[in-house]
Formats: sequence, structure tokens, C-alpha cells
Amino acid sequence: MNKKKFRKKKKLGSYPYLSVVFSITLALFVMGLFGLLFIHSHKLSEYLKEQMEVQVYLENQLSESRIIGIQQTLASKEFTLVKDNEPQLTFITKEQALEDFTLKAGENPEEFLGHNPLRNAYLLKLKPEYLDSLQLAQVKTEIESINGVFEVSYLDSIIADLNKNTAKIGMILIGFFIVLLLTVVILINNTIKLALFSQRFLIRSMQLVGATGGFIQRPFLWRSMAHGLLAGILASVFLFGLLEYARFQIPDLNTISDLNKVLILFLSLIFIGALIGFFSTLRAIRRYLKMSLDELY
Repeated sequence: MNKKKFRKKKKLGSYPYLSVVFSITLALFVMGLFGLLFIHSHKLSEYLKEQMEVQVYLENQLSESRIIGIQQTLASKEFTLVKDNEPQLTFITKEQALEDFTLKAGENPEEFLGHNPLRNAYLLKLKPEYLDSLQLAQVKTEIESINGVFEVSYLDSIIADLNKNTAKIGMILIGFFIVLLLTVVILINNTIKLALFSQRFLIRSMQLVGATGGFIQRPFLWRSMAHGLLAGILASVFLFGLLEYARFQIPDLNTISDLNKVLILFLSLIFIGALIGFFSTLRAIRRYLKMSLDELY
């Protein structure tokens, strides 16, 4: 008995989708990896800013009630950093300060001065948005106006350098992200265009039998969106696995993690995959619809 060989007919809208999904997944993965870097660098910047402390030195001979009153006033200020419903405010007695100074300097100033020259103080952490020169100057003036406060001090040069470097890194990352996004769009567009190249004669055949442009485009667009969504999901899954592995290897990474922003990034990758797939396919299909028969060869 002769075996008949059946050739599978091409279905409208079908093309070698595995290579397309792989290419889009790889492109979105690289873009998502860069997005994770941007998120964690921004979170690291906020974390470093939250570690900056303002020293609030108190006048001598203050009563305990006045010291507590200053604490309550500082805790209620809008610029005071609050974590877990607790104002980030630490009271350091002058005895503790003297002990720390002696340990670091190797000598006790009380021995040759005859008295403790240091003061009681509060170490106050500010919200990151208040750590710039203008805001800090206003905060300093406001705190020093509190009855019982002698002086406010902070490391202005370190904070200025931190803000300057953070701004530079942010601009560099944004610039790279824009270049990367354009590269990804071009890569996906060319990949889909090449994948649809095998369908150009089928598209012309549909035109010759009277099919409208919308009828011909519809299956291609739906499939391309589905492939873009699938690629976005795969890229997000791979990125999540990589992120979890990094957290396992570097436990301190949890300190600068932002789950909400990471989820937004993953959803954005899925949306971008579907969007780029749709418009790249639409552009390629319209190009083939307008070609003459000679141009198709």
C-alpha cells in the first residue's frame, strides 16, 4: 500500500512563533534586568539617605520634662522619619557621648578639662525628600527655634555628595534604559518582520480572493499579542527566579527590595511585550499588503 504524504496547509496568521517568542522573551528579560537594577539602585539611595542623622544638641541644665517635651516635638515634625509607627529618634546622654568619644579618641577630655564638655543630644533621622541643602537649612532653623535646643549639626558635605552622585547615577541609568528600550523595539520589530516573511504569498492569495485588509490582519495581530504576552510572562518568571536566587545568596538585598515596584515592572514587561508585538506585526502586515507581486519575490 502506497503511503500518501500529506502536506500541512499553512494557516492564516501562523508563523514560526517559537523563535519569535524566544527573541521577545530574551529582549524583555534584558530590559527587565536593567529595570531591576534601576529599582534597587533607587531603593539603595533611599536607604543610604535614611541612615543620615541630624545631631540636635540640647542646652545644659534642662529638666527631664523639658527634654521629654523636645522629644515629643521632634517626633511630631513632618520631616522626621517614621518606621513601623516609630519616629527614628535616639536620645544620647552626655555621659554616653563622653564614653563613645573616649573609646574612639583614646583619651578622656574630662581628665584635663575638669568637666564633661559634651551635651545631651538627639540623633534624628529625616525623610529622604528633606535631604537637600535648601530643605536641610529650613529643618535646621525650625529645630533650633525649639525652646531648649542649643544647636543642630549635620554632615552637609557628605549629604551633598550623596545627592550629587545619586542624581548622576539616576541620569545615566535613565539614558541607558531609553537606549535599551529602543534597541528592544527594533529587535522585536525585525524578528516579527522576518517571521512574517514566509506568509507574504498567503497574504497576497487572500487579497486576490477578495479578503479585506482587516480580515487578513486580525489573526496575525491576535497571535502576535498572545506571543508578546507569553514572552512577557516568561521574562517575568525568569527575572523573579533570578531575583529570588540573588536574595538567597545575598540576604541584605531584602533591605533594598521593593516588592510593589518589582510587580509593576513585571506587569509592564507583559504589557510592553503585547504592545510591541501588536504594532510590529501591524506595521509588517501593512507593508506586505501594499507590495506588488514583483516586490514579494
